[in-house]
Amino acid sequence: MEIKLFCPGTIANLSCGFDVMGTCLDTIGDEMIIRKSNRRGIRITKIDGADLPLEAERNVAGVAGLALLEKLEIDFGFEIEIYKKIKAGSGIGSSSASAAGAVFGINALAGNPFTRKELVQFAMQGEVLASGSAHADNVAPALLGGFTLVRAYNPLDIVRIESPADLFATVIHPQIELKTSEMRAVLQPMVSLKSAIAQWGNVGGLVAGLYTSDYALIGRSLHDEIVEPLRGKFIPHFEDLKKSALENGALGCGISGSGPSVFALSQGIETAQKVAAAMRNIFEYTDIAFEIHVSRINSEGVKIM
Repeated sequence: MEIKLFCPGTIANLSCGFDVMGTCLDTIGDEMIIRKSNRRGIRITKIDGADLPLEAERNVAGVAGLALLEKLEIDFGFEIEIYKKIKAGSGIGSSSASAAGAVFGINALAGNPFTRKELVQFAMQGEVLASGSAHADNVAPALLGGFTLVRAYNPLDIVRIESPADLFATVIHPQIELKTSEMRAVLQPMVSLKSAIAQWGNVGGLVAGLYTSDYALIGRSLHDEIVEPLRGKFIPHFEDLKKSALENGALGCGISGSGPSVFALSQGIETAQKVAAAMRNIFEYTDIAFEIHVSRINSEGVKIM
């Protein structure tokens, strides 16, 4: 009758993989309680930790859940409680955590008629509300865990990639808000052939490095020719953060999602923690509040608590 979930944060784009690559975090996430109701439809009864709409049609969890309900042949509805730990506009998948958790929990209480991969298409509808774009680079890893590659959107074709065992993420979240829709607006509709070729090579290198646990190749591939140059200037001290992370052993460093969070991937927990300390040093002497997280890659995705 009721299910309690951990709805994980995610890192999207991963430098070179704009709108097609993402990974799932294990220590950053929301919590959600979903219970069956005799009344059809979806009612969001509580949101703790954020000022978000309770109306299902105006909430990403509600919109994603309603998209799934259209395909379910059931005579009951659902109530949802959301406990937000990921701030909206953080760049670590706040909207996707809500959307993924809602469809996972509703599907589970309905007897699991859809696979995790099939649930991605419904969770994407929540992303449309949040950013105006039906992208899957956050909701796919949130549901599937590990790393994901969205090979195509029409039809949706998602490849899950297991994370190398010793790969860790460090994420710093400056407490400013950059709306995804606004950060998409700064992008250029056309890119040069030279930049496109470099980006294709990096995406291929990153996928190959993940499959073969070639940490050096992963590091060489975490480079963005197209998006980072346009978005980096909106993130306070971005270049300093990146330089410091690399100097302290990170494989690579870039913008998490649309920012303002900045991520680094490292081989080993010790290096990831060293990178976290270096990032902290950059922000300690500013007037900008911030949070830092170190996380193993979450291989499961949304979890039943």
